[in-house]
Amino acid sequence: MPGVDTATDPTGSGGTAAPARSRTASPGRDVPGRPSILGVGVVVWLASELMFFAGLFGSHFFLGSTTDVWPPTDVELDVPRALLATLVLVASSGTMHLAVVASERGDRRGVVRWLAVTGVLGTLFLANLVQEWSILDFSISSHAYGTTFYLMTGFHGLHVFGGLLFMVGVVALVTGRRTEAPIGPPVAVVGYYWHFVDVVWVAMFATLYLLD
Repeated sequence: MPGVDTATDPTGSGGTAAPARSRTASPGRDVPGRPSILGVGVVVWLASELMFFAGLFGSHFFLGSTTDVWPPTDVELDVPRALLATLVLVASSGTMHLAVVASERGDRRGVVRWLAVTGVLGTLFLANLVQEWSILDFSISSHAYGTTFYLMTGFHGLHVFGGLLFMVGVVALVTGRRTEAPIGPPVAVVGYYWHFVDVVWVAMFATLYLLD
């Protein structure tokens, strides 16, 4: 009809133009350009873990500053042995990094291989810790130092054990997923956790075996 503009239908159907697609992300999915939900969750989780260990360190330093003899005379720790265990755990951080790199390449066999090596190193660290406990001349109830020592090393050991279980779950997830499914995120999460556990132990080693 003259004088009336007719909008061109991008669909070519001559009818109403097709509605534009919604740019709103589905619940539970990451939005491009924004921090990933998984990444934010990991940061919050590790921050809470950091506060937990900070409380243990704070208690140890406070008791040490208010006690005449710290550590007590019956405390004799094997520093060379603890140093060797520390090196084993630090090495496991390196193998964990290789697992993350393999996941970024989509190399499932590489992920499984390096997570297995990391798990072996973590198991050796735990075995050494239990063996060390068995030969110490003091217990958790001997004195304040014994209480903080066993709480700090014990809770850290539990976190290492939890990391080993975490790795088993990730290996099962990686080997059970479809070939085209991404494997990077779960491997990255266990990697963040393991590096955190390693850093905490380095600080713990310096506090208990060197500074004291």
